[in-house]
Amino acid sequence: MEKETRSKVVAEPGRQELFVISEYDAPRELVFRAYTDRKLFVQWLGPRDLTTKLERFEPRTGGSFRFIQKDKQGKEHAFHGVTHEVRAPERIIDTFEYEGLPEPGHVLLQTNLFEQLPDGRTRVKAQSVFQSVEDRDGMLRSGMETGVQESKERLDAILEKLKNERPAQAGR
Repeated sequence: MEKETRSKVVAEPGRQELFVISEYDAPRELVFRAYTDRKLFVQWLGPRDLTTKLERFEPRTGGSFRFIQKDKQGKEHAFHGVTHEVRAPERIIDTFEYEGLPEPGHVLLQTNLFEQLPDGRTRVKAQSVFQSVEDRDGMLRSGMETGVQESKERLDAILEKLKNERPAQAGR
């Protein structure tokens, strides 16, 4: 069986939503942990040439987050949102907003579903619903697909390291 190495971005013309579908060679609980553990999250989120600083990170129902990504020239991009639901290890629902737009209020609703696959693999399906088709298309034009692919590669490497650190568990 050939492993999926890239994330698939699905954006149908004229729709206010997009999907990012990724598969990982790691158990669902471990992938979910990478989405909710502060130390792991900053290591994989975004393109390789950006560093991520978490100002607030509350991955729980009713929590919120704010992070800043900085490029090598020192330019910063800030994002924030509210976490509506965290149901370990099944799903995370939150809002997401880029603070660098000329006018605020371009919020998207994102649902991440974590599906256990055979052979200890996991599929994460992220649905992002934007307030308009224009907002969705603007996100696509911003280069988000590069960030999605590089995040996937970075997370793959972290999960591989974590799997190798875990002691072998009988019966699994």
